[in-house]
Amino acid sequence: MKKVLRWTARILAAVAVLLLIIFVVVFHSGLYHRFILFPKQARAWEEIRARRITPAFKNGLPEFAGALHAHSHFSHDSAATFEEILAALKETGCSFICMSDHCVDGKADYGIQWHGIKEGVLFLPGYEMSEGFMPWGLPESTVFDCGADYRGLARQIKELGGLLFYAHSEEDRMWDIPELTGMEIYNIHTNLKELKPASVLPDVLLCLGAYPDQTFRSIFTRQDKILKNWDQLNEVKKVVGIAANDTHQNTGIRGYYTEAGKFLLKKTDKDVIGEYDLNGLEKALLKLLFGPLEPGKQLFRWELDPYVRSIRFVHTHVLMQELSEAALLDALRTGRAFIGFDMIADSTGFAFFAESKTDRAVMGETMPYSSDAVLKAASPYPCRFTVMHAGEQVYQIEGTEMTWKADGPGKYRVEAELSIVDEWTPWVYTNPVELK
Repeated sequence: MKKVLRWTARILAAVAVLLLIIFVVVFHSGLYHRFILFPKQARAWEEIRARRITPAFKNGLPEFAGALHAHSHFSHDSAATFEEILAALKETGCSFICMSDHCVDGKADYGIQWHGIKEGVLFLPGYEMSEGFMPWGLPESTVFDCGADYRGLARQIKELGGLLFYAHSEEDRMWDIPELTGMEIYNIHTNLKELKPASVLPDVLLCLGAYPDQTFRSIFTRQDKILKNWDQLNEVKKVVGIAANDTHQNTGIRGYYTEAGKFLLKKTDKDVIGEYDLNGLEKALLKLLFGPLEPGKQLFRWELDPYVRSIRFVHTHVLMQELSEAALLDALRTGRAFIGFDMIADSTGFAFFAESKTDRAVMGETMPYSSDAVLKAASPYPCRFTVMHAGEQVYQIEGTEMTWKADGPGKYRVEAELSIVDEWTPWVYTNPVELK
């Protein structure tokens, strides 16, 4: 009997060791991130934020941060109400949002979304349509047929005074249309599409609770193909660059106690997983875990992409005199904007402009080239500035400010990177200044 027990114990120990080995092999990346990398990143982010200074140079115009490309309950794949969206914008310090709901029954109706300033936040209606069309600035009476000829639709958008931006710039688009105002030079969902679910599962299971921002930020990769295309397009015409939050708040589950005394499990994007009867023991367990069982009560909510997190990930900062629809549309049309990955550190105050003895132009603007023309940039944190011209790096320097004499006429933009755990990490992309 003792021999049997010894062998049983040995077998169980061997099985336990084998299971442990399998767990470590399968979840090695998640374990490394949970206990080594993400804690280092969290400390590095805090250290960067603690070093914030007033930038040495200023753009000279008021600055407003906001979110572009966002979905509400009007989209088939989102359940976010406008009240929830407003709360998320206020929590993240955003002044505006440009919506991009999917078409509803084949129509883009600009009269059904929130429009105007609500509690200090500007809402701009908009839709994400086929061919990547994402028009903003249309009258509330506008109703587009989402199956219409898109070249004709582009002309109609311009005639109505709207701006046409392209969503998901990684896909094939009609880049030659003259009505194009701009394009997304970064989109969160583009990164997500590149990932295999199995590759992110260890982080979601092991890290999301302790390090939610670092877990979500880990999806980031620099979208080089898009940036290269953007630079090439700007060699022949003006194409404004913006960031896409592509907020959906649709990756997660929620549990409810229903009016009928059942347990309802739903996906965050509205779909019902199931509704289940509860016996006395199950009700007692739910009560123990989530408190009193009140009809209609939400018992729990788990989400990878809550609106607040998606918005905080990246902001589009615009330079304009006031918070109004007309001013926002003018800033977006001109390109007086930069994008900042503000989840890491708030890029508010980042400056980039060109000046000479007689002229000055901020990002998105044009001024005559002269032999004394210089480019200036300043950051609220130590960073690495890189000047890009015609898709090529022409100058680079580390610090909190930059002054560089332009080589000649052309369009110049700046990228800024932060040093995080011994790695230069993209943080700011500006629109170009043109010296003509």
